[in-house]
Amino acid sequence: MKTHIFTLTLSFIFCLTARAELKWEQTAVDLHPARGDKQAIGHFKYQNVGKTPIHFKSVHASCGCTAAQSQKDQVGPGEKGEITATFNIGDRTGTQVKTVTVETDEAANQKTVLTLKAVIPQELEISPTFVFWKQGEKPEPKTITVHAGKDFSVKHIKVTSSSPDFQTKVEETGEGQFKVDVQPNETSRLLASTLTIQSENSPKTFYATARITTAPTAPGAPAIQKAPGAPGAPAAPTAPARPPAPGSQTH
Repeated sequence: MKTHIFTLTLSFIFCLTARAELKWEQTAVDLHPARGDKQAIGHFKYQNVGKTPIHFKSVHASCGCTAAQSQKDQVGPGEKGEITATFNIGDRTGTQVKTVTVETDEAANQKTVLTLKAVIPQELEISPTFVFWKQGEKPEPKTITVHAGKDFSVKHIKVTSSSPDFQTKVEETGEGQFKVDVQPNETSRLLASTLTIQSENSPKTFYATARITTAPTAPGAPAIQKAPGAPGAPAAPTAPARPPAPGSQTH
């Protein structure tokens, strides 16, 4: 009996030491691309610390703006490698979080999610990004403020309206600071325009919206109640007849 238990214990220990296991140096990376960078690349390194080979079944990214690639399809015992995740920045700004899902034939942990976070510098800060007029409102200009982000030097900006029904005027109010006046030609009908905002020598495009919206309907005024007896007032309710006294008769 003791020999049988000892044999089972040895078999269990052997299975634990013989199984494949992929150990990751890190499963999340933070990247801070510089101004003008077109890509942010994350490297996720691993090692097979088990005793049997590991095969990659699939490596896929969470969106089309990120490409993920493995150096090899099989990782032998003791071998090292890495998954490379390349994020195409494009016009994106601010904090961007992308994931890569890795599937292997490991018995214990077949799926691993790798996270890439990229903090992209905000070249222009715009407030507000939406201005509107109610239908029939006086078509006076409304202001959008634009200023350069931290560590950015902007001397000129260009603002273009997608609709000729809205006019824009740019005025510099300080170093890297601008005022954009947006004015509709008229507000009698529903209109909309996309405003594209670009700084000098920059491929990035920022957007704001101008719109003429439907004026809300005014609620109806409450009816004025008149005193009973007044002209047009409802008649006062008639008091109920008094019941006859007990024993009396009516004729």
